[in-house]
Amino acid sequence: MQDCKDILSAGEMEALLAGLADQVIAVHKDCGNLALVGIQRRGVDIARRLKDIIDARTGCVLPLGRLDINLYRDDWTSLDVQPTISQTDIPFAIEGREILLVDDVLFTGRTIRAALEAILDFGRPRKVELLVLVDRGNRELPIEANFVGERVDTHRGEHVNVYLSERDGEDRVCLVA
Repeated sequence: MQDCKDILSAGEMEALLAGLADQVIAVHKDCGNLALVGIQRRGVDIARRLKDIIDARTGCVLPLGRLDINLYRDDWTSLDVQPTISQTDIPFAIEGREILLVDDVLFTGRTIRAALEAILDFGRPRKVELLVLVDRGNRELPIEANFVGERVDTHRGEHVNVYLSERDGEDRVCLVA
């Protein structure tokens, strides 16, 4: 594993997710029209955790979708490696729904632009909101999250790595300089 300066521990991540769930519940008191869509890969894991917390606290059963944005990226022809294509699975109608788009890290905004384009291929939602675990700044597009777990000031050459037990065997967020 790379040498990382810890930003969030497993316990801090758990507390942040619980706080984010509370914020979503406060905004969407009647969750009847709300659906979560996680951006592949770690955004899906975070969305699943949020769904479990929100469902338990409200008695709702929120729909959950997975979105792969790789074919919508604006830089895929200039990448050194071919992107790994994951599965998109949105098992509910997007049309007229309030979508909570979930990702692990918000950086330039390009991933979110691609995700919005991909969602619109499935229909026209009534509203799309963005929830991210970490906002590291340095935007290239005018995109901001509605719900942010942690804001971290970074330089362009740094990286924020999110490790999740589902994929990586541990929960932690760290900064690589």
